[in-house]
Amino acid sequence: MKQARNTKSKTEIVNLINASDVALSHAEIQSALNGLCDRVTIYRVLERLSEEGMVHKIVNVDGVVKYAKCHNCNSNHNHDHIHFSCETCKKVICIENVLPKIQLPEKFVIHDYNFVLSGICPECS
Repeated sequence: MKQARNTKSKTEIVNLINASDVALSHAEIQSALNGLCDRVTIYRVLERLSEEGMVHKIVNVDGVVKYAKCHNCNSNHNHDHIHFSCETCKKVICIENVLPKIQLPEKFVIHDYNFVLSGICPECS
């Protein structure tokens, strides 16, 4: 797989995502970059990072796409964990080591899944 060249924009976006305990939206990343690059460049970098398996996308309960660093994502870019979307603060948090039990009828084959649970996070409780 072809990797994006290491630009200042890519480096700063990776640093932001890696330093965050919560998934970040495009708008949050753009705001944090404080004019370093335009919104189109940010979209392109995020798409490339997703393709490279460095980040994964989560759609929160409001339909906003957020990006989080990959921890134990496998080589097929499957993200074997759930996500928690807080209804109050809108943070999206990756919940590692919690896997839902899925039992499908015969002959169904899972290729990918994305679980987003919504509720109130500990900080907002």
